[in-house]
Amino acid sequence: MAPPPPFDGDPYAMIGNDAAETRRASLSESYRTIAIPKGAPFWRRLLAFSGPGYLVAVGYMDPGNWATDIAGGSAFGYQLLSVILISNMMAMLLQALAARLGIAAGLDLAQACRARYSRPVNLSLWVLCEIAIIACDLAEVLGTAIALQLLFGLPLLWGVGITAFDVLLILMLQNYGFRLLEAFIVTLLVVIAGCFAYELWIAQPDLAAIAGGLIPTARIVTDPAMLYIAIGILGATVMPHNLYLHSSIVQTRAFDTDDAAKRDAIRMATIDSSIALGLALFINAAILILAAATFHVAGRNDVAEIGQAYALLSPMLGAGAASVVFAVALLAAGQNSTVTGTLAGQIVAEGFLDLKIPVWARRLATRLLAIIPAVAVIAALGDRGATDLLVLSQVVLSLQLPFAVVPLVAFTSDRALMGGLASPGWLKWAAWGVAGVIIGLNVTLLVGFL
Repeated sequence: MAPPPPFDGDPYAMIGNDAAETRRASLSESYRTIAIPKGAPFWRRLLAFSGPGYLVAVGYMDPGNWATDIAGGSAFGYQLLSVILISNMMAMLLQALAARLGIAAGLDLAQACRARYSRPVNLSLWVLCEIAIIACDLAEVLGTAIALQLLFGLPLLWGVGITAFDVLLILMLQNYGFRLLEAFIVTLLVVIAGCFAYELWIAQPDLAAIAGGLIPTARIVTDPAMLYIAIGILGATVMPHNLYLHSSIVQTRAFDTDDAAKRDAIRMATIDSSIALGLALFINAAILILAAATFHVAGRNDVAEIGQAYALLSPMLGAGAASVVFAVALLAAGQNSTVTGTLAGQIVAEGFLDLKIPVWARRLATRLLAIIPAVAVIAALGDRGATDLLVLSQVVLSLQLPFAVVPLVAFTSDRALMGGLASPGWLKWAAWGVAGVIIGLNVTLLVGFL
């Protein structure tokens, strides 16, 4: 069978394995709704393209990152900073590929999988992606519940129940257009970044030790405990559902469909996501540095819970506001991740299954699937179980990564799909190298478990 033709910009173009099958554009309610000024200076075009990268960056600093970064910084000091840096560089490359796919082919990653793979393969990839989204949502549920407990003294089970209603926030934001949604995300990101800038100013970390931590060591692979946290950081940093999300939301921009305009759009989208992920790098590194500078240097290598970190920050740093600022940032991170998790779930359901369901129903279903294990673990194990579940959710995300990364690299290297905008040789081989590293780390983790 001949491969399907490249997407031509028509939101109802035929892309399925069956020539009679048609599909809506990804996020059809927001498709090409944001104008790009023609003939405008570079900075104005970049401003018009800015936004999707920050929605993607949210997934790289969600509450799951907090648990892995705190555990890593407390137990191993600054040594895992290199993992955060390398993971972020991988993320920049993979998100650039996701944007390239959405702009050049006009398909999000889920749609491309549906167009190119058999139904059994497609359904398997969908199930794996849904598991990843539920694992991510689990982190958001637990992170928000922990933040509510720290700030207002609510029991964790109550906080978990309250998270079921944040679907109303998503519905309200989406009703006022995609740009408002992006503005909300950026505002909360600024709050998070400001909170951690304050925390680092108070903590006064060792700059020489930070520089040394950016250099990888063999112990990361040979020490099973360090490897477990390292792969958790990878799973928390490079998130599979973000690849589906980014390939879709870049299509909210109304760029021209000729190759020159698409090439410019790819460049702008790549700059946007790279700047946003630079902010995510700062926040992730700041969490680990804060844990290393506050807990590890004081001999508290056992701090692995967010609640523990909250309780110890103010007395150990000698600043009364340190713990409150920490909890405010956590709450902002949880709410931010809620928005992007909703969008990713909608994109995956529409892309893999061509299933158009109300956003509130999709969000509520995903949230309930995350709440059930959260309630069960907290009821059985208490607050400590919540943190363990947070770290485990990030490892689950990491295990799902190859099933999103391999199709993405394959599609963006395919000239039949991408035309003249397929990945050049250096980018293709760099991407396959990243895929190989991710697969290798996951195999190592599984062998260690067995």
